[in-house]
Amino acid sequence: MYLLIPAAGSGRRMGASCNKLLLKLLDRSLLGWTLASAGASKSIIWIGIIGQTADFPDFKAIVDEVSLNLPIKFIIGGETRQESVYNGLQALPPEADRVLIHDGARCLATPDLFDRCTKALESVSGLIAAIPVKDTIKIVDGNNFIQDTPDRRQLWAAQTPQGFEVPLLRECHEKGRHLGWDVTDDAALFERCGLPVQVVEGEETNLKVTTPVDLQIAEFILRERLAIT
Repeated sequence: MYLLIPAAGSGRRMGASCNKLLLKLLDRSLLGWTLASAGASKSIIWIGIIGQTADFPDFKAIVDEVSLNLPIKFIIGGETRQESVYNGLQALPPEADRVLIHDGARCLATPDLFDRCTKALESVSGLIAAIPVKDTIKIVDGNNFIQDTPDRRQLWAAQTPQGFEVPLLRECHEKGRHLGWDVTDDAALFERCGLPVQVVEGEETNLKVTTPVDLQIAEFILRERLAIT
């Protein structure tokens, strides 16, 4: 399986002055944990890291530190995640017919999750990892008055990896660029094009590290996982 990792995010909400994926979590950067998990997967055979050129020296040092035995390609990202993934799709090897896309900030995804998504993508054209919503969700208007309470049994919180047939996803991205669609994930492009997207059960621990609190939670999870006191 081919894997694209959007890694062009800033550290604004983290309060950091650098790309947040360069921040340390225990003894390794966030991107390092993500790469180590992908590298331990049984199915990933190629990784494209999408970022800004200013971060590439640090990214290369992280790749060397993790000692991945996989082809790694550094891809220049765009101004948005959508543009970055578009660039990543253009940089895939010609033989790539399916791709997983995984946010670099979801550094706790396990190798098993990558492998389960890879297996599921053999029989569907699009999928996302997701988990059932536990909280009651409220839909509110611009004045913060509740308008509706959807049935949470039908609500899932989207994660990554997300996986797709490459030709179909490229078509969706081209259509999105032409029509000016602005989406936050690739599944939304698939949906707008009327294509089916299946949910693969994700992991409760597969959080996206965005704020300092997230970083603390991630450290707790890692310490438990690695039995570090």
